[in-house]
This record gives sequence, C-alpha cells and structure tokens, in this order.
Amino acid sequence: MSILIRNIKELVQVEETPQSWVAGADMSKIKTIKNAWLLTEGDRIADFGSMDDIPTDISADEEINANGRMVFPGFVDSHTHLVYAANREIEYIDKIKGLSYEEIAERGGGILNSAKKMAEASEDFLVEQALVRLNTIAEYGTAAVEIKSGYGLNTESELKMLRVIKRLKELSPLQIKSTFLGAHSIPLEYKGQQEKYVDIVINEMLPKVAEENLADYIDVFCDKGFFTVEDTDRILEAAAKYGLKPKIHANELDYSGGIQVGVKHKALSVDHLEFTGKDEIASLLASKTMPTILPGAAFFLNMAYAPAREMMDAGLPVALASDFNPGSAPSGNMQLIMAMGSILYRMTPEEVINATTINTAYAMDLSKEMGSICRGKRASFFITKEIPSYEYMPYSFGDNKVDRVILNGEVWK
Repeated sequence: MSILIRNIKELVQVEETPQSWVAGADMSKIKTIKNAWLLTEGDRIADFGSMDDIPTDISADEEINANGRMVFPGFVDSHTHLVYAANREIEYIDKIKGLSYEEIAERGGGILNSAKKMAEASEDFLVEQALVRLNTIAEYGTAAVEIKSGYGLNTESELKMLRVIKRLKELSPLQIKSTFLGAHSIPLEYKGQQEKYVDIVINEMLPKVAEENLADYIDVFCDKGFFTVEDTDRILEAAAKYGLKPKIHANELDYSGGIQVGVKHKALSVDHLEFTGKDEIASLLASKTMPTILPGAAFFLNMAYAPAREMMDAGLPVALASDFNPGSAPSGNMQLIMAMGSILYRMTPEEVINATTINTAYAMDLSKEMGSICRGKRASFFITKEIPSYEYMPYSFGDNKVDRVILNGEVWK
C-alpha cells in the first residue's frame, strides 16, 4: 500500500537525518516545506519534497489532495496511565473544596481509590475501556503512547494491568510502550512500613513481570509522601538485572532527589519536575535523561509550574506529555498539551512542537521511528483541517484541528 499526498500547504517537522532530541536554543527552530508532497510505501515514509520538484512519473495506490491543509508527524505521548477501571470525578469535587493531592491520598483516595476499582475489574472490561481512550487520542493526532501500570498495588492486579497493555499493543494501530509502575503508591496496609512493600515489588512482582515479558520500562513515584530515594535505588538496581530501563516520577511535590536518582540510573526520562532548581538542572545537563513536563497535571491540581524556560535557557531539552489518568490529568489531548505549553509555560509554537514530537519520541526510545517527517520513519502523521499557520495549533485550544489520520501507512480516519 502506498499513499501520495499532494498540495500540502506546509509539511511540518521535516528531517533529513533523525535527531535524538532537540535542546536549548534549537528548540525554537523547526524545518518545514511549504507547498509540499509526501509519499508513503508500506508503513514507512518513502519521500517528500516541494510541489515545484515533484517527479512527473510519481504514483501511488491512493492519492490525497491536501488542498491547502498541513501535515504534522503524529504526537508521541510519553507518559500516561491510560488503563484504569473508573473515573474519579468525586475527588475532583474534593479538590474544588480545597483538599490537597496528599490529603486525598491520606484518606484512601487518589491512586489507592483507583487500585480498589482495578482489583474489581476484568481484563476484558479494561481492554474495552482503554481502546475507546486510544481511539480518542488518535483522533486528536497521537500516534504513539506509553502506558503505565500502577493502579494494581499488588502482584495480581499489577500483572493484570500489564497483560491488558500487552493486548492493547496487539489490537491498536498506535505504537505502545508498557511501563511497570508497581511503586506508584504505598498500600494502606503498608503505611509506616513501606520497605516491606518495596520488598514485594522487588522479590515478587519484578520476576513475574520479567518472566512474562510484560514491560518495556520500570517507573517509581519518587517524591514526598511516596517512595524515597533509597526505595527507588533498591527498585531500580533490581530492575536493571531484568534489563528494564527507568522512567521516573520525580519532584512533583517537593525537591525529592527523584531527578538525581533517575539520572544516576540512566533513566530514559524523569517526569513532572515542578520542583526543579539549579542542582537538578546541572544533573540533567550531565546526562542523557529527557526532562518531561506534564502540564495537564499541574493545571488540574493547581500546582506550581515546572521551570521550562530556565531548563531550555540552560541548554536542556524539554518534552511535554499528557499524564492522561483519572485523578490528576483526565485528558489525553496532546493539542491541549501544546496550548498549555505556550499559555502556562511561555513556550513558543516551535518549542511545543519539538516538545511533543521529537523529544517525546526520545522519551519512548522511538527516535528512529517517530517524532518527525523523515524518510524511513514510520508513516504515522495527520492532515490538519484548513488552518492559517502551524502557530495556530497551540493558539486555538478549544477545537480539534485534525482532519485525517494516517497510521502505519494506512488511512485510519
């Protein structure tokens, strides 16, 4: 199957050679081709260029006339908790009334509430619900997504979640990576003795996750009121024996040491980062770890915003992901995340495009596959509706600007 798209108003995020990431001042730059064409072969991007230079003998099984619309690479959402059993809108009311994230968690809400619902749900139900969510985010332009466990908090439920994600990989056209997050919260029965729960994660959960090959990555919520640096060290050292690379929840609630311990263990990314200062930035600059900001959670929880500008000014790359989950970020709309990046974090349109494509692709270890329009990369991209410029994408935050979605070289919608 091949597809030829003609008369593209602007082909956005073009690369001749794939970059691992974009950092510092380079985040304010993107390459585009105006009045362009794009050819796919099978599930890959075969060629592209200006309509002024299109080969006269070019042909394809299907032709699309973009007729003045734009083409973007599909978004890569490198941090979600998309598999869950029930929403948590009642806790939303508690937040409105003034209860903090920690206060809700101490009452058995938050992650513990989701864990209770998860224990009661069947795999088939979870798959059915998650497929609906995957289709929704694809309609908004997402082509790749990382999904974490972490609403199990016991061996049986954690394995159930990871098996669901494994099934989703087979059923969905999106590129999916799976992350084992057994250390997402401390179960009530282990309050005050969390080292015993850490023992279960290490000695019981990890071997079974590895035995069934259920996870691509390992994660720990290393933060105030959750898991300590020492807990995180123990878990990541054990995970390394099974070849699981870390992706760490860090510094959402305080200066927790989560960034530094993530860097120490060569984490692919450290995520949240509301509390990031000079020491944390220096640690990241000396690493290959992607700083990933989750605007939806900070916005929803009315928290301080991560210092994105300071990070980029220091020369760091920045990625933006949705944190799609039922408690603190109930949206996987990456167009909205782009807008939040500009509105809340003062990032330019070019910076948010880089932060939701190339840099998030790195945070999922997909730099060679996704994140840009590049020959040989996966043919997963979207055609916009008629919009005036690529700057319009983060500017207009209330509507879906995607008209058609192509995933793996096939028209999905």
